[in-house]
Amino acid sequence: MTRQQRGRWAVAAMFMANGFIMGAWAPQIPLLLPRHGIGESMVGLMILVLGLGALASMSFCGRLITRHGSRPVLRAFAALAVPVLPLVILAPGLMTLAPAMFIFGAMLGCMDVAMNANAVEVESRLGRAIMSSSHGFWSLGGFAGSALGGLLIAQWGPEAQALTVAAFLAVTVAAAAPFLDAAPGAAKPAEAQGQRLLPRDPLIWAVGGLALLCMLAEGGIMDWAALYLMQQQNADVAQAGLGFAFFAGAMAIMRFMGDGLRNRFGAVRTLRASTLIAAAGLLIAALAPSLWIALPAFALAGLGLANTVPIMFSAAGNHPGLGAGAALSTVTMIGYSGILVGPSAIGVVAEHAGFRWTYAALALALLLVTVFAPLARAADRPSDKA
Repeated sequence: MTRQQRGRWAVAAMFMANGFIMGAWAPQIPLLLPRHGIGESMVGLMILVLGLGALASMSFCGRLITRHGSRPVLRAFAALAVPVLPLVILAPGLMTLAPAMFIFGAMLGCMDVAMNANAVEVESRLGRAIMSSSHGFWSLGGFAGSALGGLLIAQWGPEAQALTVAAFLAVTVAAAAPFLDAAPGAAKPAEAQGQRLLPRDPLIWAVGGLALLCMLAEGGIMDWAALYLMQQQNADVAQAGLGFAFFAGAMAIMRFMGDGLRNRFGAVRTLRASTLIAAAGLLIAALAPSLWIALPAFALAGLGLANTVPIMFSAAGNHPGLGAGAALSTVTMIGYSGILVGPSAIGVVAEHAGFRWTYAALALALLLVTVFAPLARAADRPSDKA
C-alpha cells in the first residue's frame, strides 16, 4: 500500500477504537444506578459531566490541531483515552466518579475531533471522500463494543470488561499510530494565534444545529436504550446491550454505502430520506410492545442516522468563504453537544415522562432536519461527483 492508503486504514482503526470504547460504555450505564445508589436523574447528571468535559476540550483541541496538525494530536489523545473506562468503572463513589466522567469526556472528545480532522486531511491526500466509511468504522466498533461488552459484563463483571476494553484500545492505538498520514503544511503558531476561535458565519452555525439534532437522537439511543429495554421491555443485561448493538451495526452497514448514495442522489435528498427513516425507527421503538420489535426499530433508526453526520461534516469542510478547519471544528463542537450533553436532559425528561414519549419527541425533532436539509447542499463537491 502507498503511504496515503496506509494512512486511510490507520485513521479507520482510530475511528473503530473510539467507537468500541463508547459501545462498551453503553451496557455499563444501567449498572451505575445500583452501584452508587442513584436514579436516572443523577446518571443523567454524570453523563452531562462527561459531555461538558468533551465540549470544554474541543476548542482547545482545535487550537492544537491548527498549530501542530491532526496527526500528533490524534496520537496523543488516543493514547490518553486508553485508561478512561477503567477510571470510571473503578471509581468508588460520586466524588470520584464525577471527575472521572469529565476526564472520560475530555479524552474521547479530543480524540474524536482529531480523528475527524485527520480524515479530512486524508481525503485531501487521496482525492476522494472517506468520511462516511470512516464513521462506518466507528459504528462497527460501537457494535462490537456494545455486543461484546454486555456479554463480558454478564460473564466476568463490569471491572473485567473495562480492563479488557482498555487492553484492546491500547493494542489498536499502538498498531495504527505509526501509519497515520496527514496533509502537509500545518498552520504556524503565529497563524494559529491570528485565527478566530469560532467563526461568525450564521450558516455554519445552522449546519451545526442540524448536526446537533441528529446527534441528540444518536445519543438518546447510545446512552439510554439499554435502560429503556431493561425497564420497559424486561430485557436482561446481555439483551439490553443489543439495543445499541443493533443500532450501531445497522449504522455501520449503511455508512459504508453512504459515499456512493450521496454521489448518486445528492446530499440534500440523501439527508431528507435518511432523517425520515430515522424518525420512523425511533417512533416504532417508542411504541414497540416487545423487545423483539424494539431491537429492529433501533436498527432502522441506525440505517437512517448513518449518513446524516458525515453529510454535515462534508458540508462544513466545503463551506464557501470559510476555512475547512474552522468550519469543521464549529460543526463538530455544536453537533457533539447533542450526543454528549443532550442525553443528560433526556434522562431528566425520561424519568418524568417515560422513555416512550422521549423517543417519540426525538423522532419529531428529526423532521426539522428533513425540512432544513438544503442547508447541507455544500456537501456535494465536484470531486465527489467525479
